[in-house]
Amino acid sequence: MQIGIAYSEPGQQIWLNIEVPDTATVQEAIDRSGILKQFPHIDLSAQKVGVFGKLAKLDAALRPGDRVEIYRGIICDPATVPRKDMDEDD
Repeated sequence: MQIGIAYSEPGQQIWLNIEVPDTATVQEAIDRSGILKQFPHIDLSAQKVGVFGKLAKLDAALRPGDRVEIYRGIICDPATVPRKDMDEDD
């Protein structure tokens, strides 16, 4: 079955479409994608993962068309960062 793997860093986003066995888990899909070789600093023991925006465990089963997402930690407190007004001209 085909699934997607998504990961984003400041200035760089990656989306991979890969083929995995019908019994694949989130962990197996991430391993098969090669994304851990591309981004060796990804630490799946510390970083959260999800499927279509919902947190998932590494042993969660996948379904055809799922999008596996690897999340980065928040590096600042969102409550202290001023929000940009969408109507504001730059």
